[in-house]
Amino acid sequence: MTGASTGMGASTARELARRGFHVLAGVRRDRDADAIRSTGIEPVILDITEPEHVEALATRVADDPRPLHALVNNAGVQVNAPVEALPMAEWRQVFEVNLFGHIAVTQALLPALLRSKGRVVNISSIGGKFAMATYGAYAGAKFALEAVSDSLRREVAPLGVQVVVVEPGGVRTEIAARGITTANRLAARMTPEQNERYGSLVQANNKLMASGTASGLTADAAALVIAKAVTTRRPRTRYTAGRDAALIMRLGRFLSDRTLDRVLAANLSRHYPK
Repeated sequence: MTGASTGMGASTARELARRGFHVLAGVRRDRDADAIRSTGIEPVILDITEPEHVEALATRVADDPRPLHALVNNAGVQVNAPVEALPMAEWRQVFEVNLFGHIAVTQALLPALLRSKGRVVNISSIGGKFAMATYGAYAGAKFALEAVSDSLRREVAPLGVQVVVVEPGGVRTEIAARGITTANRLAARMTPEQNERYGSLVQANNKLMASGTASGLTADAAALVIAKAVTTRRPRTRYTAGRDAALIMRLGRFLSDRTLDRVLAANLSRHYPK
């Protein structure tokens, strides 16, 4: 389980341990390891963008006589900024964490999963299907993760490995608060012209993000969906987590792009500064 320090990752690690699994819980800091260490949970220092960490994880798994049941790719960062205003270094960092790191861990652990006929569970987002304003980088990486998941599923299904995607909506975790802080930091670096174009949009989106998180699933409820994706004998290829995710997915199947644009714009307009 990558990204197990807090939120859905920590809750899922605890839920799987409660069900009898031995969970290797990827965390980035020693204090996070101390916080999550418990019966059935073994913390592992893991920054998925660091090749040495990924290699050490693969060695740890290879040295364990127990079969690897599942890899849950959950680590991620949320970065919101207009496409024009987000520096290229930030674009690259979002893709390093939200896409390339997951691919690196998957490549490293696939030999073990092929031996055990296990599964890969990729934590995407409703942003992996619908990209709202200021979500270009985040949604771009999630869209790509969805595509990689489809490709991987079709490659390894004949070999006995299942690939499942979980698409949460709003979840009451720390990632949204960190995302708002990051959005404000990036907004402070916009040029005066960019601020005139996008400043109110960023403020509205921050309020919408905070509102959606406050009314969203608890991390424990989201963990139950992820645990289902891990343990169900014949899982679906995709699971949504939360009523908002299910609703937006349904709307997207029936509404044209322009109509969906108007729906999303109307929802956002309520949050613009007066």
